[in-house]
This record gives sequence, structure tokens and C-alpha cells, in this order.
Amino acid sequence: MPELPEVEAARRAIEENCLGKKIKKAIIANDSKVIEGVSASDFESSIIGKTIVSAHRKGKNLWLHLDSPPFPSFQFGMAGAIYIKGVAVTQYKRSAVKDSDEWPSKYSKFFVELDDGLELSFTDKRRFARVRLLEDPTSVPPISELGPDALFEPMTVDEFTECLSKKKIAIKALLLDQSFISGIGNWIADEVLYQARIHPLQISSSLSKENCATLHKCIKEVIEKAVEVGADSSQFPSNWIFHSREKKPGKAFVDGKKIDFINASGRTSAYVPELQKLSGSQATKAADKPRKQASKRKGGENEDNDEDGEGDEPTSEEKETAKTAKSKKGGNPRGHSKKPPMKRQSKEREDDDNSGGDGSSEDDEEDPKEKARKVKSRSNTSNKQAKTAKTISKQAVGNQNSKTPKKRAK
Repeated sequence: MPELPEVEAARRAIEENCLGKKIKKAIIANDSKVIEGVSASDFESSIIGKTIVSAHRKGKNLWLHLDSPPFPSFQFGMAGAIYIKGVAVTQYKRSAVKDSDEWPSKYSKFFVELDDGLELSFTDKRRFARVRLLEDPTSVPPISELGPDALFEPMTVDEFTECLSKKKIAIKALLLDQSFISGIGNWIADEVLYQARIHPLQISSSLSKENCATLHKCIKEVIEKAVEVGADSSQFPSNWIFHSREKKPGKAFVDGKKIDFINASGRTSAYVPELQKLSGSQATKAADKPRKQASKRKGGENEDNDEDGEGDEPTSEEKETAKTAKSKKGGNPRGHSKKPPMKRQSKEREDDDNSGGDGSSEDDEEDPKEKARKVKSRSNTSNKQAKTAKTISKQAVGNQNSKTPKKRAK
């Protein structure tokens, strides 16, 4: 998606081809999700007849300075792109409109024709971009909330180091924070951290001065190189992780070293474990995870935990099993009879009978004939006991029936 180099390439294309030219015609899409805070007709009438004086950028935002306000402002989102008919402007995967497509594109949100016939269009396939008409783009969000631009307003090494020393969050999350430094997105963050050999989850304040200085240098070099080649990724150095970051896990390598993918700050992050390692207390904690796992296994715990130590949390299947066990432990569900306990008692009696009643194992040493005789004797005894119990039960019922008439007579 568009980051600082891509938006800067668009700004430079406008600067080189459109300055000093008057807007003769304008077509603004009737799309209130992208065109924010103004109707299409009002937008059009506000810019027709105006001259483009300059093009500005901060972070991933671009705006056109006309000879009088208000000014069109563009927040590129995930797939926003600037096209100038007949002019090569960097295209990227999610935004590319083919030369054979209709012009202006069906994805066009902002289209202007200039007095010399040149045509400019801002397109957005995904509709995550925002196009605004503002009196002063720099005084209102999102531009007013941005940190220093990574290209135009770089921090000094000392400023950068001091800022990092106060941040208790992962370094990648900090680099993606546009209020800290504006213009760095997911691919640039992965690239500069790889070039600086820093793990994406390393806490910012734990970085050494040397780490901070190296990272500061890598941010400058990566952004300047990407801008120099007009954000044309085919011209990025071959040793950049960029070229492999969208490959499938297990098939992604850079300089022969395996690339792994983790979630950092809610974003998929590419890094090289062999070169980008956690340091300090984070490294100790990471090393402790496998040891704790091994300890649990020795204690008879489940051995199916992940090798990276992230199996400490119970899986959904384990949670369901625990829930079922708890339910059983709590007793019979409402509406069920108490037959299961009776079955258990019957089973216990069966076990007692099979074990000889006293739990001894002497029967194993007895003569088979003698053992058979004892089993038959126990069986007969059980039958007699059952008959006796049945007789007593009948007598009890009979007595109860015989007493009933007397009660009625009274």
C-alpha cells in the first residue's frame, strides 16, 4: 500500500507537470465515504477556474495549493493513487489501473482537466482513501496530528535516541505510529528493522545508543533510496527483505536466510530470526518459555505445546474439555435421574465379586476345580439372597394390603 515514497512520487509528478496550470474541468465522484464533508457539486464549483500553485506532502497525505482556498487534500489509505494521463507515475499492486481501462477510471474519485489539456485523476479501488476540501489542510486532522515527516523533517540522532528511551512499546509499533514519525508504513518498518538487525518486538527504550544510531541511519537510507527510484520496487536493492515479504512462510528467504512472519502491532511483520534477535530481559524471557514448557511436561502436563513457547495458553479444545469436566463434577444435569450412581455401585459390587470380595489374589494360586466350586457357591448364595429379598418384599406388600381394610372400618 502507499507509504511515503509512493505519495512523494505522486507529489513530484504533479509538481513537474501541473504547476501554473488552471483547472478547466472537474469531476468529483458522488461517494460520500471517500469524498468527505462536501458534496460533489460544491467540490467541483470550488476548484474550477483555480490555478495549481504547488503540491505538498506530509507523511502519507498530499494536498494541492491553489491560488486561493479551499484546497483539495488526499489521504491515500490502502489503495489511493495519482494518475496523470500520458505521464508515468509509480503504480503499486493494490492501486494499479491498466492503460487499457477506461479514462477516467471507474475508480476515479477526483478528476481534473487543466487548461493545456493535461488530465489528472485520483483513484481508489478499495474506498479507504479520503478526499477533502479544506481551508488549511495543515491545521486540521489528520495532518495536524502527524509527527515530523520522515523525509522532510528528520530528527537528529540525539533527538531520535532520546525519544526512543522514553517509549515502553515495541519498536515496530512505535515506527507505525504516525504521531511519532509520519510516513513510515508496514513495509518500510520491516525493511529498516531488518537492515538495522532489530527484532520488531524489541521494546524501544531497551535499545542501546548504537542500535538507535543504526536504526536512524537505516530509516534515512531506505526512504531516500525508495524516493530516488520513484518508489519503483523493481529498482529496490536486491538485498532488501521487501522482495520476499509477501511470499508464503517457508518459501521466503533473503540472502539465503529464512524469513519468518509474526504479528506486531496488529500487522503481519516479516523478519529474519537468525539476524533479528530479542536482547536483554526480553531475550531471557523468550529463553525461559521453552524451559517452563519442559518443566510442565515433566510434571505430566500436555506435551502438545508449540515449540516457540506460545502454547502456554489453553487451546479452545482444552477449554471445552475443562468446561465439560467441570459440568460433570458439579453433579447431574437438571431433569436426569440418579441411575448413573446406581450403575457405579453395581459395577463396584461386580468388581468385588470378581476379585473374591476381599481384594486378595490368592485365587490365582488355587486349583481350577476348587476355584470353579467357589464361584458356583457364590452364585447360588447370590440367587438365594435375591429370592429372599423378593419374598420379603412380597410379604411387606401383603401386610400393607391387609391393614388397609381395618383403617377404612374405623
